[in-house]
Amino acid sequence: MKIIRDYQYVDAADRGASVAIGNFDGVHVGHRSVIELAQKAAPHAPLGVLTFEPHPREYFAPDAPPFRLMSQAARASRLEKMGLRYLFELPFHAGLAGLSPEDFARDVICEGLGLGHVVVGSDFCFGNKRAGTARDLVQFGQAMGFGVTVAPLLAHEARTVSSTAIRQALTDGRPQDAADMLGHWHRIEGPVIGGEQRGRTLGYPTANMSIDGLHPPAFGVYAVLFNVLDGPHKGAYHGVASLGVRPMFGENKPNLETFVFDFSGDLYGAPVSVALVAHLRGEEKFDGLETLIAQMDADSAQARAILANL
Repeated sequence: MKIIRDYQYVDAADRGASVAIGNFDGVHVGHRSVIELAQKAAPHAPLGVLTFEPHPREYFAPDAPPFRLMSQAARASRLEKMGLRYLFELPFHAGLAGLSPEDFARDVICEGLGLGHVVVGSDFCFGNKRAGTARDLVQFGQAMGFGVTVAPLLAHEARTVSSTAIRQALTDGRPQDAADMLGHWHRIEGPVIGGEQRGRTLGYPTANMSIDGLHPPAFGVYAVLFNVLDGPHKGAYHGVASLGVRPMFGENKPNLETFVFDFSGDLYGAPVSVALVAHLRGEEKFDGLETLIAQMDADSAQARAILANL
């Protein structure tokens, strides 16, 4: 997959793509249906996605709480696995945000990227102050010579599939419901970082990961699928993870700590992906280390039983 980040300098060979436009946070089943429509609308054109970085919501509200379901790199990885030829990942800044809907259609879609066909959701808005609608884009496409398909919103159990609904499911500790809307387990990806090594002294060494910049799912203990993406320990494992602030040990920055079952080795710096499968319980502060270890034993047994049935 080729990533293009400057719409003003696009080679002739990279023009004419059929793309889905959106933020694609989570790359959920609704996003995938829009991408499939882009492929069906122009089956002989190269397939791509047009998105923005940072997410416009981050640009306009930089001090708002983290909301992203996945990082920039994780989104690109997920889209590449779908077989896309192009990811048009445009920097979102004042110049782009200030374009009128007509200027965006002409300067970015038509003349800049030279797109042959675009697909957007029926709730799509674009241009300065989100003034342009999907209907406007259809009219611009007719005048400027690119095709436009407006995709209906996808529903799941009488609820519109959206990144917002997925965030709520994760906040509520319902990872299975989130997975139903995503079409895959919700994953937290990144490198293993150094921790305080308390788990090692308790008999539960953990692989620690930052959740900075991501929407925090419900704090607590999860049964997880743990994938090492590269290096000598590359492979798929099962585990049990604690997500949160570790109240047993004072005030701490939220992170994710995974005890990987039946594993021995050094994972520091390794790129890993952790899928949240089941929320076992919330965070607790125990009255002593013996009680904590007994609970960790019970959590591990429960996680093993759940994961054995996948």
